[in-house]
Amino acid sequence: MKKIISMILLLCMVFALAACGGTEAPAEDAAEAPTEAPAEEATEAPAEDAGTEATYTLGMGVVSNFDSSAAGNAQIDTTFAAIVTDADGKIVSCRLDVAQNKMNVADGLVTTGNEYPTKMEKGTDYGMAPVSSIGAEWDAQAKAFEEFVVGKTVDEVVALETVLNESGHNVAVDETLFAGCTMDIVDFKAAVEKAGSDEWAVTFTTADAFTLGVAAITDDADSTAPTADADGVVKMYTEFGAAVVGADGTILAALNDAIQPNITVDPAGEIVATEYKGTKRELGADYGMAPVSAIGAEWDAQSAAFSQFVVGKTADEVAALETQESNGHNVTVDETLYASCSMDITGMMAVISTAANYAR
Repeated sequence: MKKIISMILLLCMVFALAACGGTEAPAEDAAEAPTEAPAEEATEAPAEDAGTEATYTLGMGVVSNFDSSAAGNAQIDTTFAAIVTDADGKIVSCRLDVAQNKMNVADGLVTTGNEYPTKMEKGTDYGMAPVSSIGAEWDAQAKAFEEFVVGKTVDEVVALETVLNESGHNVAVDETLFAGCTMDIVDFKAAVEKAGSDEWAVTFTTADAFTLGVAAITDDADSTAPTADADGVVKMYTEFGAAVVGADGTILAALNDAIQPNITVDPAGEIVATEYKGTKRELGADYGMAPVSAIGAEWDAQSAAFSQFVVGKTADEVAALETQESNGHNVTVDETLYASCSMDITGMMAVISTAANYAR
């Protein structure tokens, strides 16, 4: 009888130990079995939303000034930005660049055929890194700003606080932004603000990833040198383009604009006057193309028609659009496009195809 009781007690102890072992994980396993998903997983879209199409808006803004023009130097600096916002008005992509166009006019010398790469195109050749407090080049700092504004509304970007530094530049107060971008951000903010209120903004819909690119191309062929009888005029005219490129390499949305600033110089190289009334899109009916247009349409309307026409095309296809000469201008051969855009399209072709190639 005692043996039976002993066996029963032994079995009870075995069952009790087994039960205890199932109620508590070993210490080394505790960290491998979290009770909630990590933060990065929480931001992922639910499985049922994958592949769902969303609507976005592309806008572009251009901000110019002659602040650096001085005796011997004709200069206009133009900051331009393109942003893509979602249905909630949040920025999902931002691209910035600056067309820093300048010409040496000492002793009244005005030359044409010069090259005008943008600051982003110059890359390390711009030369900011050696004098930067964080040792970063202009392109790297601009990209830091682009990344910082993602997820913010345009109003939030405009409201970014700045402080005047010892060099006279308005730099970011935000420590995170300043860690990657220590240069003046006033014109960046202004260009983003204009892009956010772009009257010619376009919408597109996609379920896939996309990239965004911007470009600027400057031509000075119309510049004239001063003479004994008349002052010269530096005309560094610039075309701007923005393109959203889909996963298949085709353009989902595009915009283009242009500026025609004039800087008058005398034979001594002194700046006599500067003239800039706004971009061609901003001028609207005041640009004055409609009365002389073959289709009676203003520049901004024809520009919008061209931007819409290139949707669905690749950068190479845009660059290869066929043209023919008409009254000294290279106009489209395509009848559908010509019905809404009868002006010279070579500049728009070049800048939008370049923007598409620059998309990242």
